[in-house]
Amino acid sequence: MFCCLLDSGFILRRPNFQSDPGHAAHVSPFTSMKALAVINCGELLTFRGPRLPRVKEEMTELGVIHNGAVLIRRGRLEVVGSITEVRRALRSEVAHVLDARGRVVLPGFVDSHTHALFAQSRVEEYAARTRGATYEGLAKTGGGIQASAQHIKQTTEKKLGAHLNRMGALFLEHGTTTAEVKSGYGLDPVQELKMLRVIRNVNRSSRFEWVPTLLIHDVPRSLRGRRSRYVGTIVPRLIDQVVRKELAEFFDVFCDRGAFSVSEARGMLVAAAHAGLKLKAHVEQFAHTGAARMAAGLGAVTVDHADLVREADLASLKRTSAIVTLLPGSVFHLGAGCYPPARMLIDAGIPVALATNCNPGSSPTVNMQMILSLACGQLTMTPAEALTAATINGAWAVGREEQLGSLEAGKQADLVIMDVSDYRELPYFFGMNHCLTVIKKGRVVYSKIQARYS
Repeated sequence: MFCCLLDSGFILRRPNFQSDPGHAAHVSPFTSMKALAVINCGELLTFRGPRLPRVKEEMTELGVIHNGAVLIRRGRLEVVGSITEVRRALRSEVAHVLDARGRVVLPGFVDSHTHALFAQSRVEEYAARTRGATYEGLAKTGGGIQASAQHIKQTTEKKLGAHLNRMGALFLEHGTTTAEVKSGYGLDPVQELKMLRVIRNVNRSSRFEWVPTLLIHDVPRSLRGRRSRYVGTIVPRLIDQVVRKELAEFFDVFCDRGAFSVSEARGMLVAAAHAGLKLKAHVEQFAHTGAARMAAGLGAVTVDHADLVREADLASLKRTSAIVTLLPGSVFHLGAGCYPPARMLIDAGIPVALATNCNPGSSPTVNMQMILSLACGQLTMTPAEALTAATINGAWAVGREEQLGSLEAGKQADLVIMDVSDYRELPYFFGMNHCLTVIKKGRVVYSKIQARYS
C-alpha cells in the first residue's frame, strides 16, 4: 500500500531532510527506504528503444507513457508503467510516494562534455569580448586556457574539491544527474594529476556522478620550446600514470586551429587507446582540419564541437560508431562563429548528443534546459530530438548506456520531475529552470517541494 499524500510533496515516516544554504529544499538520502513510487506522471518519458545510440527518426521516439508511474527499489527501477502495475508489484507493502501531479518526468540529463573543474571565472575576458576582443586573440596574449591553468596551479586540492561539489549541486538543481568532467586546465603532468585526484575524491562522497576524462588542452608555458617532447614523451608518460592510478576513463585532445595539429593529436590518441583509455576529441570548432574523420577513424566514442564539419565528412563519420557531441552554448556565449549542423548530421543517420560544455571561458552554464532551447531554436532540432540527445545519447557518449539515459526496469533510478505538463515546454520556455525534484540512485537529492511528515 502507499502512504498518504499531502499537497504536491511526499510523506516520510520520519523527517530526514537537511537544509543546504543557497539551494532550495535539498533532500538527504532515504536511508531507511525500501521502495519509492513516483505516481501521476502526466508524461513519463522513458526513451525505451534499441540498445544503440539513437539516430534519425529514433531520436523522436520518446516512449511516452501518459499518466505513468515508476517503482524504485534499492536504487534501481523495478516497474516503469502504470499505477496499476506499481500497485500490483507492491501488493501489501508500504512505500514512500512522490506525486508528480501531472508533470513531465524523464531521465536525469547526462551531460557528456564539461570542464566543470576550474578555480576561477574568466569574467574579465568576457567583458573584454564585449569590447571587441576575440576568444582566440585573448588566448594568444596569455588568457584563455593558460589563465585557467594559472588559477589551478594556485589553488589547493581541498578548494578545488569544494568547487566541484558546488558545481555538482548546481547541475542537480537543473536536472542533470551525471556529467563528464575533464582535466585539461592543469597542462603540466603534476597539475593534471592533481585535477584528476580531485575528481576521484569528490566522486567517492558526492550525490552527483562525475565521469573523469584526461584532457590534453595545450602545451604548458614552461614547455613551449619543447613542444615535440611534450607531445611525444611527456603526454604518453602522463597517460601511463593516469591509467596505472585509475584516474580517468576517457582521453581527450584539443585538435584545432591554434591547438594541436591532426598529426600531433593522432599520436596522443593512439597512445591513449593502447593504454586502455576510451577516446574523445575536440574537433572542427574554429577551423575544418579533418580531425573529426581522424578521431572517429581511431575509434573515438565521441567527436565534440563539430561546428565546421562538412557534408564531405558524413560518409566517414557514418562508417564509425562515433557520436557527434554538439555544444551550442559555446557559440551562443562567444557570439561568434556558426552553430553546428545538427540537421545535416541527424538526417545523415549520425548519432548526436548535446552537452553544456560548462567551462569558465566559452560556456559558463550548467543548464541543459538552455542547451535544449538553443538546439531547437538555432540547430533546428525538434524538442524530441534534443531531449534524446541530452539523455540516452548522452549516456552512450560517456559509456553509461547500460545504467543511464532511459527509464527501464533494471536501470539506475536517475529521474527528474519538471514543472511542465508538456515536454515541448522545456525548450519553449528558454532560460528558465523547470526542475522541481531530482532522484539519483533512487534517492531524492534535490527538491523545491515543501516537505511534510506523517
